[in-house]
Amino acid sequence: MTGRLTVIGTGPGDPAQMTPQAAQAAARAAEFFGYGPYLDRLSLGSHQVRHASDNREELARAKAALARAAAGAEVCIVSGGDPGVFAMAAAVCEAIEAGPAEWRDLDVEIVPGVTAMLAVAARAGAPLGHDFCALSLSDNLKPWELVEKRLAAAAGAGFVIALYNPISKARPWQLGRAFALLSGILPATTPVIFGRAAGRPDERIETVPLEKADPARADMATCVIIGSAETRIIERPGRAPLVYSPRFARESA
Repeated sequence: MTGRLTVIGTGPGDPAQMTPQAAQAAARAAEFFGYGPYLDRLSLGSHQVRHASDNREELARAKAALARAAAGAEVCIVSGGDPGVFAMAAAVCEAIEAGPAEWRDLDVEIVPGVTAMLAVAARAGAPLGHDFCALSLSDNLKPWELVEKRLAAAAGAGFVIALYNPISKARPWQLGRAFALLSGILPATTPVIFGRAAGRPDERIETVPLEKADPARADMATCVIIGSAETRIIERPGRAPLVYSPRFARESA
C-alpha cells in the first residue's frame, strides 16, 4: 500500500493567510511532521498524529515523513510561510533524490503558500513592485563569503532584496555585516523595512533609511526588505508611510 505526502505552508502566522488548499490538505492527513511551533498553528483532531522536531532537522524530518508515506500513511509535512521558500519542499526533494527507489513512486504534492516577504511587503506598501530577490543570511548551508558575493551582486544590479534568517543568537553579527556591505553600494537613504511577525498580534513593521538601519531591530521572526536606489517612500501625515518600488527603472550608469 502506497501512501501520500503533502508539503504545506501555514503562511506567515495569521490563520487567515493560510490558503484553503493547504487547510484542505491538513484536514485529510493522518500524520504531521514539522517544527513544533508550526505544527501548533494547526487545529488537529484526536485522530491526527504530530511528529514535532527541531527547526534544524529538515532532512531527517523529510526522510521520516517519506518512510511513513511509503508505509501507506497519509502524511503532511508542515512549514511556515511557503514550503518552497527556504523551507521543507527542497529537503523533501533532496531526500527523494538520494533515497530508495520506492520514494520516487510516492504521490507527492507541494502546496504553495504565502511567504514572509509577501506579507511584510503588503503591510509596507509595494516594495516588491519591480525586480527583487530573496536571500537567506544563514551560513548553516553555505559559506558566508557566498552570502556577501550574492548580496553585492543583487544590490549592484538594482534588485530589491528580501533577507530571510537575518539574525540569531548563534549569528548576531551577520546582519550588521550585510548592512555595512550594502552601505558601500546603495544610497544612504535607501528604505529598509523591518517586518516582524507580519499579520500576527505581535506584528511590528518599521521603515528606516539604510544609514540608520540597526541590526538590533531584527530577530529570527523578522524579514528585512532592503529597497533599491529606485524605491520610494510616500509620507502620509497621521498614517504609516507607503514604501514602493516603481514599475519602471532607469539604466544604471
